Amino acid sequence: MKLSDRVNDVPPSGIRRFFELAEEMDDIISLGVGEPDFSAPWSARDAAIASLERGETSYTANRGKRELREAIARDQRRRYGLDYDPDEEVLVTAGASEALDLAFRALVDPGDTVAVAQPSYISYVPGVVFAGGDPLRVPTRAEDDFKLTREVLEEAGAEDAEALVYCYPNNPTGATMTGEELKEVAAFCREHDLLVFADEIYSELSYEHDHTSIATLPGMRERTVVFNGFSKAYAMTGLRLGYAMGPAEAITGMNRIHQYTMLSAPTTAQHAALDALENCDDEVDDMVEQYDRRRKFVLSRFADMGIECFEAKGAFYAFPECPWDDADEFAEAFLHEERVAMVPGDVFGEGGEGHLRVSYATSLGELKEAMARLESFVA
Repeated sequence: MKLSDRVNDVPPSGIRRFFELAEEMDDIISLGVGEPDFSAPWSARDAAIASLERGETSYTANRGKRELREAIARDQRRRYGLDYDPDEEVLVTAGASEALDLAFRALVDPGDTVAVAQPSYISYVPGVVFAGGDPLRVPTRAEDDFKLTREVLEEAGAEDAEALVYCYPNNPTGATMTGEELKEVAAFCREHDLLVFADEIYSELSYEHDHTSIATLPGMRERTVVFNGFSKAYAMTGLRLGYAMGPAEAITGMNRIHQYTMLSAPTTAQHAALDALENCDDEVDDMVEQYDRRRKFVLSRFADMGIECFEAKGAFYAFPECPWDDADEFAEAFLHEERVAMVPGDVFGEGGEGHLRVSYATSLGELKEAMARLESFVA
């Protein structure tokens, strides 16, 4: 059976190879998974259970439960002063990944160029390819703390692109961008008429400054689709719930595809998400505080070992330089010899070479043990 050229053009996930190696071993400490080690807040879980007990297991509206869309709109207004119409400009999806896929397919024509800020989440380039677009890799630089700048956009030729996709706080680097730093990116997009796909799934996990949504900057709301969800801040990865916000025509187009594919996001998860938005700010604050403690610990241990690592300020990843020349070789040897899983940075695209992605979304006890094993291994 012949696979399509689009599928053949996309290699298997580089992350999955390390997950599969780790699954074959016992007593693994995983610093490779981008998944919170917390459970979803208790009241959100209780809301999900209660909805099942009431027998609420039917489809919802294609765009998602209206109460949830209204809550999402209120949350954006409260946090960023952004006004989105819950009926026309908000779409609830099966995870933020589905929302991104819908946006690529709805807004990218075959042959369109989409600039992808890298290192990046591994699904962006394949998503563009599956939509028939041509990804243009825009490598950010360690000397800039992996921030997206006008200079790297110009060096990559992004002025000829139709769209830009980026994620800040960033997976895999942990980099963040302030509102001032985003202004030059916004100006570049306005000058060259680029659509923007802004993945803000880690927006709550910004430790040293408040998160700024690019949609709040002048002239950007009308050209930006923002993606977020409940997997990271609310530790609801397995419930698979995300959302997109943007101009009505973009959301309507995305929903047209969503109607024929997913139909509607999981009903039970929507009940949990509604409760999370309304009642769980304190739990989120507590998780963020614990992540910050872990971040500071991991960064301090890299410094103790003499391993170069810029000061990651968001998400739950550090992105140190690899002690060996070959990060892939190092990660595999470290996994086999010390039973600690990390991910080589090159799987996240250009700019990630020679680095390791280290997730600190695990307990402080396991992080201490993993860092002790790393110190022994590099010595």
